[in-house]
Amino acid sequence: MHRAEVKKTASKVRTFKVGLLGNPNCGKSSVFNYLTGLRQKTGNFPGVTVDKKTGSFYLASDLKIVLTDFPGTYSLYPTSQEERIVLRTFTNAEDPDFPDAIIYIADLTQLEKHLLLFSQIQDLGIPMVLALNMADLAAKRGIQVKREQLEKELQVPVVLISGRTGHHIEKLKERLKNVIDSCFPPSADKECFKPQRSQLFYRQTSQEKRISQAIRKLLPGLQSDYQALLIAHHYDSLPHLSKVQKQKVADIVEGEEFDELRAQVEETMMRFKQLTPLVRKHLAKAGSENLLTSSLDNILTHRWWGPLIFFVIMLFVFQAIFSWASYPMDWIDSGFTNLSNYLARTLPENALTDLLINGIVAGLGGIVIFVPQIAILFFLIGILEEVGYLARVVYLFDGLMQRFGLSGRSIVSLISGGACAIPAIMSTRTISNWKERLITILVTPFISCSARIPVYTVLIAFVVPPKKVWWIFDQQGLAFMGLYLIGIFAALGSAYTLKHILKAKETAMLIIELPEYRLPIFRNILYHVRQKVRAFVFNAGKIILMISVLLWGLASYGPPGALEQARQTALEQAQSRQLDEQDTQNLIAAKEIEASYAGLLGKSMEPLIKPLGYDWKIGIALITSFAAREVFVSTMSTIYSIGSDAEPMRLKDRMAQDINPDTGQPTYGLATAVSLLLFYVLAMQCMSTLAVVRRETGSWKWPALQFFFMTGLAYLVSLMAYQSLV
Repeated sequence: MHRAEVKKTASKVRTFKVGLLGNPNCGKSSVFNYLTGLRQKTGNFPGVTVDKKTGSFYLASDLKIVLTDFPGTYSLYPTSQEERIVLRTFTNAEDPDFPDAIIYIADLTQLEKHLLLFSQIQDLGIPMVLALNMADLAAKRGIQVKREQLEKELQVPVVLISGRTGHHIEKLKERLKNVIDSCFPPSADKECFKPQRSQLFYRQTSQEKRISQAIRKLLPGLQSDYQALLIAHHYDSLPHLSKVQKQKVADIVEGEEFDELRAQVEETMMRFKQLTPLVRKHLAKAGSENLLTSSLDNILTHRWWGPLIFFVIMLFVFQAIFSWASYPMDWIDSGFTNLSNYLARTLPENALTDLLINGIVAGLGGIVIFVPQIAILFFLIGILEEVGYLARVVYLFDGLMQRFGLSGRSIVSLISGGACAIPAIMSTRTISNWKERLITILVTPFISCSARIPVYTVLIAFVVPPKKVWWIFDQQGLAFMGLYLIGIFAALGSAYTLKHILKAKETAMLIIELPEYRLPIFRNILYHVRQKVRAFVFNAGKIILMISVLLWGLASYGPPGALEQARQTALEQAQSRQLDEQDTQNLIAAKEIEASYAGLLGKSMEPLIKPLGYDWKIGIALITSFAAREVFVSTMSTIYSIGSDAEPMRLKDRMAQDINPDTGQPTYGLATAVSLLLFYVLAMQCMSTLAVVRRETGSWKWPALQFFFMTGLAYLVSLMAYQSLV
């Protein structure tokens, strides 16, 4: 029997592990946020890369709860990696995430479907509280539940709650405390919990009973027959079993000639056969079905109207990213400019001051300015997810995605890729078909992520004027969406190619629940935005700070005598051209950077990138961008700040003034800017993404293929674009 972790400290605080379980779209995240507040963190389940959220709260001064939010799960017969993690945890009582008790969240408006997993967990014999979520929505729809009778028949405490409003969350805590105190009394040195009556909704066949008993003799740590039966079904994929144990279980199963698939189907049907009349008996629907959801689905999932509406919604998102963010971006830009001016006036002129202003402040300013755009992107995507629209997008595009070797669930990863490729790639674990999942992993980085936003924002200004189209759309916003469309077409084209190259025997199948449309919970959305922006700024900030300091050093120093020689050459040229003092200082700064270590690094790769229209300065930015794309802007900010005595100005203004010495034309003309934009749309420039691909696929073969294919494609497309426009 699993024992509770009771930590005896000086204050004798008891600590219990509680699991939060439920189907996808049941509202677990809202309840988790209400219970834990800000006392939560994100990590990985042991041995795997699946995300988990943990948090803590106190039920009493001496009773601490460590809450783990498990992935949304339909059944203990898994079809995705997230569901496999839940199975592995609940078939191994020694798993560090095995809970002492369970809070099971079920959508009251979809109760019959949501009780399948509940009944399976109940047969494991773990203390549990059933929280019927969305009670407020159910009440509006005339759904009435006989809570006490339902509680009696299910043999668990039942609480009606609302994750939207926090209604009865305190009552949920109270019922959880009662369960823990009754199962693990404070005075008891040992566990006293007696498992609830197993097989309440499913009675094992005589064959299954023999198998369960044989496995329990083999593995004496198991606490219920149903846990043993789950091992019989899934022993080959359970990492906590040794090879010897797996072989012995296999012998038991094969000796009984056990048909696993048939048994799973029959068990599921039997559970629903018991659950359906129970729910209908204790749940009264005074109203009709949700007519709003049905009416909206007739339009939003329509064969023709659905994709068109989705396109319009995405167009709105991209317009908002440019239009809404312009004012806060200007404020942030002015703030960093004023900070640089203040530091330049108050600090003494020395290398440390130069590092602070032209290295650290210039580099960080180049990324913080884009926080409003990133926050707006996460905010709008969060709304689409909260209202239930993204699930419709999965359903709507499944047929189309199948033609390209992808799954309907791939659309979620592709949309998530608009924020960051790393969580998008990790979200492919919901795709059960390995071939579809692998193709999704390989093509997702083509989708323009938030790290590309700074690059696009700076370079679009050189290509598209800030004018309105039809008095509604901003031309730069349309160009921004055009870059996303290029990435989407590249992803789909690559997926179609991989579909015919990769071979797999698995059959694709989409199983998804379409939740009812609901008003978004802005508290959850804002918390999500806060977490994502914070992670973006701090994770990117570490890389940016390191690279900015490194670039400052490389650009401020050079081989012995090189900078002095460059200065003398600049003075001679300035004298011969009769330049004024300001132009002379700018020429000196340019020559010194060119002679520095950074300049030598850029010059070394200039022959390779010159056909694309790039100079050595862009070459430096390309190199640093392979650490993270967003570093491009901070790199250019650092390069164009060092050595300049002029007042600080916007990066795009500095870049606009840069002249190509070979042609006498602006460095960032139409051809170069278009070429550079296309390169950043298509190239693989994120070491962290490559590391995640390696972790998700278990091999360096796939990230290597991804890197060389994407970067090679980016080079060829940029080359053709520049040569055709120059």
